[in-house]
Amino acid sequence: MDFSLSVEQQMVRDSARDYLAAHSDSAAVRRVTEAGPAHDEALWHAVAGDLGWCGIALPEAVGGAGLGAPGLVLLQEQLGQRLACVPFWSAVCVAAPWLQASLGPRGSAQWLERLACGELRAAAVLPDDGGWQYDGVAIGAQASVDGFVLRGSAAQVADAAGADWLLVPARLEDGMPALFLLEPAALARDARFMLAPLNTLDRTRPLAALRLDGLPVPASACLARADAAAFGLAQAWWHGKLMLAAEQLGAAQQCLDLTVAYASERIQFGRAIASFQAVKHRCAQMMVLVEAARSAVYGAAQAWETGEVADDTGIRLDIAAASVAADDALRFCAQEAIQLHGGVGFTWEYDPQLYFKRAQAASHWLGGAGAALAYLAANGPHAWRTA
Repeated sequence: MDFSLSVEQQMVRDSARDYLAAHSDSAAVRRVTEAGPAHDEALWHAVAGDLGWCGIALPEAVGGAGLGAPGLVLLQEQLGQRLACVPFWSAVCVAAPWLQASLGPRGSAQWLERLACGELRAAAVLPDDGGWQYDGVAIGAQASVDGFVLRGSAAQVADAAGADWLLVPARLEDGMPALFLLEPAALARDARFMLAPLNTLDRTRPLAALRLDGLPVPASACLARADAAAFGLAQAWWHGKLMLAAEQLGAAQQCLDLTVAYASERIQFGRAIASFQAVKHRCAQMMVLVEAARSAVYGAAQAWETGEVADDTGIRLDIAAASVAADDALRFCAQEAIQLHGGVGFTWEYDPQLYFKRAQAASHWLGGAGAALAYLAANGPHAWRTA
């Protein structure tokens, strides 16, 4: 498989790298998060509006650039490398494909147009069990005279703070899957709608707990039902899994870059520690894992783009493998970055701790590497079968 980038893809990667290096360095990340988990609103308005990143993967018919998953992973990689405090993953990598898959090209156009231009941002409620099926959804919807009544909760919702739309999966009384769209701003004073911010380890991605205590919603809030809703959740989950892996890849690359730069400057016994064979070997192992993850992520992105449907087992196997590779790379590189920085690696003033926290938090999202490994074991070429 050819992983060489087109001229257009190189421009996307290079422009994103340069812009984020200037506007989302570690000092900027610290300023945003020092009071708690938060978004960098100025950065978000720039990348979503002025730069048009939200539409990079969306069709040109809705105002997007049409670069698909291969183009989007390049942005996600750069955003992960800088730990950019923006709700890009939730809005662009999860919510947008959810709407696309559930509503189809025509039905989703009116929603995607507003997401593509950065006019509005969306967050998505995902099953608490970390899976992609409605069995893990803990929210129910009961039919009423005017629409539905929602009851249930979600333990963690990424980037819910400031979201204009909240995509909520729910199960109808007969167990049928359904997708609802809520507007948090309009429900802010309703005691039956509670969105409580959480104090988390990784402050670069705000989380909130959602609780719905008999919240009435109109019938128009239900966007999809049955197979369309179930397929939409699966599509959003696997697409989000792939883009999370790209984000982890970028963070792992930054851990490697920070470590190599520090080892080249740190003098011990009259020479830079980068000249010591033991340090070289550990940096080399970091690079091996990063490059392996990059190949897996880029390959999965191409498979997604060229596949007919995203519920194809082969595509999911590629994404699962990429998820495991990226998770392993980030956790290893974050740990090694701290160790190879020596005593200062544990301090608040140096950057490795920021990436270690991201590594720990990301390893639990969407079921973590465990969900990916379980899928590989059950569906891979040498899957374990029982009678």
